[in-house]
Amino acid sequence: MRYMTSNEIRETWLRFFKNKGHHILESASLIPNDDPTLLWINAGVAPLKKYFDGSQTPISRRLTNVQKCIRTNDIDNVGRTARHHTFFEMLGNFSIGDYFKKEAIEFGFEILTSNEYFGFPIEKLIFTYYPEDLETKEKWISLGVPSEHVIPREDNFWEIGEGPCGPDTEIYFDRGEAYDKRGLELVREDLENDRYIEIWNIVFSQFNSKAGLERHDYPELPNKNIDTGAGLERFACVIQGTETNFETDLFFPIIKKVQELTGVKYESQMAFKVIADHIKTLVFSISDGAMLSNEGRGYVLRRILRRAVKYGRNLGLNEPFLHKLIDSVIETMGDFYPKIKENRSICERIILKEEQKFLETIAEGEKHLQDVIKKDGKIISGESAFMLYDTYGFPIELTIEYAEENNVTVDTDGFYKAMQEQKVRSREARENIDSMATQSEAYLNFTVESKFIGYNTLDAKTEVIAVFDEGIVLKETPFYATSGGQVSDFGTINDIEVIQVKKLPHGQHLHVIDGNFNVGDIVDARVNENVRHQTEKNHSATHLLHKALKEVFGTHVVQQGSLVNKDYLRFDFNHFENITDEDLLKIEKIVNDKINKNAEVVIKEMKIADAKKLGAMALFGEKYGDVVRVVKMNDSIELCGGTHVKNTEDIKKFAIVNFESIGSGIFRITASTDFNIEPLIKDATNYIVEEVKQLNEKGLTALKDFKKYDLNIKTNSYSDILDARMSLKDIRNSFHELEKQKQENETKDILTNADKFIPENVSKKTIIETKNLDIKVLKQLVDVIYDKINAETVLLVNITDDKATFIAKTNGKTNAGSLIKELAKLVNGSGGGKDNLAQGGTKELELVPSALEKIKEKLWKNI
Repeated sequence: MRYMTSNEIRETWLRFFKNKGHHILESASLIPNDDPTLLWINAGVAPLKKYFDGSQTPISRRLTNVQKCIRTNDIDNVGRTARHHTFFEMLGNFSIGDYFKKEAIEFGFEILTSNEYFGFPIEKLIFTYYPEDLETKEKWISLGVPSEHVIPREDNFWEIGEGPCGPDTEIYFDRGEAYDKRGLELVREDLENDRYIEIWNIVFSQFNSKAGLERHDYPELPNKNIDTGAGLERFACVIQGTETNFETDLFFPIIKKVQELTGVKYESQMAFKVIADHIKTLVFSISDGAMLSNEGRGYVLRRILRRAVKYGRNLGLNEPFLHKLIDSVIETMGDFYPKIKENRSICERIILKEEQKFLETIAEGEKHLQDVIKKDGKIISGESAFMLYDTYGFPIELTIEYAEENNVTVDTDGFYKAMQEQKVRSREARENIDSMATQSEAYLNFTVESKFIGYNTLDAKTEVIAVFDEGIVLKETPFYATSGGQVSDFGTINDIEVIQVKKLPHGQHLHVIDGNFNVGDIVDARVNENVRHQTEKNHSATHLLHKALKEVFGTHVVQQGSLVNKDYLRFDFNHFENITDEDLLKIEKIVNDKINKNAEVVIKEMKIADAKKLGAMALFGEKYGDVVRVVKMNDSIELCGGTHVKNTEDIKKFAIVNFESIGSGIFRITASTDFNIEPLIKDATNYIVEEVKQLNEKGLTALKDFKKYDLNIKTNSYSDILDARMSLKDIRNSFHELEKQKQENETKDILTNADKFIPENVSKKTIIETKNLDIKVLKQLVDVIYDKINAETVLLVNITDDKATFIAKTNGKTNAGSLIKELAKLVNGSGGGKDNLAQGGTKELELVPSALEKIKEKLWKNI
């Protein structure tokens, strides 16, 4: 057995099976393209399910691959054990109704033991089999495996519910007594150990499991399959002779970089292993188009990044560091996976930004977590843990880890209960009037076919084939039903207005309508042509917008939601950086340039495999059949069942009317086309018109020689909205300058004529009443009067419509602060200050006159 790099292991595997007639498949994206049931590709066979279930025909019945995978169900064990990972690679060979058990075992033996390939010593290999599968046992022995190394185990049977299943054989490598003195009983009894490493599992899918039958009674499948999986990391560990997977060339270059960044020597510390594993997951998933967010796979990635950052802090890395490890991942794996080289820049930007954001969260959350530990004691309550999560963004996983470090526990059941209660509250707050989630039994049982003919015609004479409380179903209908983000058509059936059109569970269109209809009625169905055409313009513009966003920001941009109706389009998408007005103007221009190319909109139906070869965009979560509808305009190609214009020139014009962030890394553009642009821009700028109107009215009333502001808002594009906002900003600044100048003039006039506020028979202790003066003016006025009369005490009382303000200035003989406090107490107000200067006030004006009389009486006494 010779030393091999991980690249040599991959190449050896693929070369062997290619020589055995297998077609080499490139690793599929980590994000499933056509399996909405999976969050990630989590096994080598996962992208091939469509071949095993017969829904698609493979290019060859013999396939082999090296598949990148993500599994996070054991994330807490990553770093704690020698062989747990979130990102890993599976070497696989597959037979879809071609060779079976005999050949699969022969292939396995040859690639493992031949010196031309891996050259494992036979005496180091252990093989397990299902006890009833004597064919497998005998085949291994016939190839020269010692009989004591072929071990029966009851758990060597692969079965998940009903369906294809079968026995499997597992292959272990013996690393010797240095790892465990115990021998083969470790394999026989399936005991956890570091001596015998499972490197390969071969599944013989030969039976069809059925409920109520014992295994020995399962019928055999007419077409038998082979599904195998060998972990590259384990192969590398064995071949490279390392203690754990983390010392192989798949991880150690990253660990060496962490050593360099921290100055800490690697001695199998968990933190190094967590970081090395997690940065690979982040780089590969982001390169495949995944984004970090608060839900779904985005939340999984956010949790992985945050866990890595947390362990980095354990090594003294308190500044962003993960982005500095990307080059180590690329140097290690970029030759076999060139896509991570191509996406290096975008990975760095996303990871750095997320690190910075999380370090801020940690700093804030840690403060509050320490407070919680002090308050809650030995058990952090579920409510406290949820508060940290909900208010400060502190993940429950980090709370648990910090709790362990502080020798306290977390009431996780209480946490999830609090989270569920919040979800219930949120759900109850949302309006779900039109939800079809709870479909009636009548809808579920209705399977009569109804055909949509609305792509080619907008009216039809047709038959009513079903009547429900909510509406009717037609044999043929020109009415588009709400789906794919596009709202339903409007129109009439027998001149009665159709309110809405919905899709029933089996695809028929339910026309919501108020009218009396019977099954068998022949009716005239007419779609509103103007509404349909304007909706088509907005839908086609949505496709061009999607394409433009990818051109400006990158191919990672993915639609997160959309709404298309006759008035506007709304498009939600992901991006990891702030978006500027300049970006939006550029996007708007690109869409209009595409419109002006007058490109024909070509719509074809084809097999989904052919559509993907064309580069058609498919949306995760959408279900597509074998045959799909492909909409192409210019360089935009999407799978879409909606209605569209015939030529891009029909759209006329496109304009963005609003832009907003609706979540972490999720943005929303609202836009429109043609004649709907003007009213929507007017709506978007109406607040500007109203504010300028109010400023004009205020200026004419309050400012001398005021000239009205003229506002001329154009309504053609997003730039007009930006111009209107800038105009409002300029007008506000101008108006504030006028107000400021007026105030300065009034203050100057008041202070110049301060004598008019001074009583004729003024004394050294005096109370002066004023009206409607600003507090800033009062503070200056009290100084002027105090100096003019060489006073011991001056008390100014300013009265407005809703409050009274007091300012006292003294030479110190009378305590100004005490004077104001006494006055404030008499009028149910508040106030205070220093010995020689204080202020206060009240809203109870009716109490002021009597209070001032009492103060006058006391003013000449010591207060």
